[in-house]
Amino acid sequence: MKTLLIFLISSLFLVLSATRCDHQDNLNCDEKRQTLNEMKLTIQNLADTSVCSEEFECRSLALGSKPCGGPWSYLVYSTSIDTLKLTKLVAAYNQFEKTMNTECGLMSDCAMVMPPQQLQCKNNTCIAIY
Repeated sequence: MKTLLIFLISSLFLVLSATRCDHQDNLNCDEKRQTLNEMKLTIQNLADTSVCSEEFECRSLALGSKPCGGPWSYLVYSTSIDTLKLTKLVAAYNQFEKTMNTECGLMSDCAMVMPPQQLQCKNNTCIAIY
């Protein structure tokens, strides 16, 4: 009888612990998604301040990390901004999303997103041509 009681209490503890961890993981994933959104906004705001001209060239960076592999999109910007800062922000964003994908068990399509074939400067704005 005592063995059965210990078994039942242990089983109940394991079930409650697993339920609690799942709930904490979901909250943790929601927090990570919020952080990722904030990082992306910072990146986009910096890229949006860039202008192109004869002095500044257009470039692109792979942005994001799909769970199935590869980026979600390509960020277009010009060299008129602090490109080293932008590159570091994008690298941190990509790594953070890659880690989040694994830890949160996220899934995606496996479609390959191709980089722009060409970048053009129109009205002082870099435009991607696919």
